[in-house]
Parts: sequence; structure tokens; C-alpha cells
Amino acid sequence: MRAVLLVLASLALPFSAMAADCGADLKGAQKVESARYVLAYRTQPGKIVIGKSFAMDLAICPKGGNPAADGVQVDAQMPEHGHGMNYKAAIKPAGNGRFRADGMMLHMPGHWEFTFDVKGGGKTDKLTNSLVLE
Repeated sequence: MRAVLLVLASLALPFSAMAADCGADLKGAQKVESARYVLAYRTQPGKIVIGKSFAMDLAICPKGGNPAADGVQVDAQMPEHGHGMNYKAAIKPAGNGRFRADGMMLHMPGHWEFTFDVKGGGKTDKLTNSLVLE
């Protein structure tokens, strides 16, 4: 039992370190996690303006021996309204677990949820993060 606890304790350290370091160079980045990945994102420009196009810089870091991300899809929905964005983001890989999503636009105020479908190792992890746009 003690050996199992020591192994579990040693596995916990890389996860928390990875979460803290992922996207450290993306000043003001938001972070979301799944069982296999940490995703940090920052919008460009920094503040989202209703009806104005924006981009998103993403860093995706695998946790504890999981494969690097092969790709990502980014979208946004308004759960209370039952609809999403009017435009589809164009995603470009930037190397080393980095991606850029261009052409995003939130067309009305309210509660939005960003969804990130991270693909790696033949599986897809869905990560979400909420925001209120006023």
C-alpha cells in the first residue's frame, strides 16, 4: 500500500507543475483542464468586443505521458439561447503544442461557453470555459 501511495504522490507533481507552466508566456491566459491535457488560451486583442472579430492563441500541454495534441477545434455557444457563433474559426498549428484560431466573433452579450475539442492519440477531449460578455 505504501508503494502505491508513493507512486501516486510522484505522479501528482508533474500534473500540477504542468498546469502551472502551460502557456506561461501567454500573459493573462485562461486555463482549462481535462484528464489528459492542460489548455491555456489568450484572446487577441485582449478584450472581446461584441460584434468584432478576434483571434485566440492556444497552448496545449499533455499531462503525465499522454500524447501531444494532434489538433484542436474551437467554438463558442450560448447555452441559454441554444445557438453558437455565426462564424467558424480557422485553426492553424504554430508548432510545439501551439495553435491559433482566427475569425472568431461573439455577436451578442450574455453567457457564452468556449469549447475546445483537443485531439490526441486517437481520442478527443472536450474542454469548456464560460464567460459573460456585457
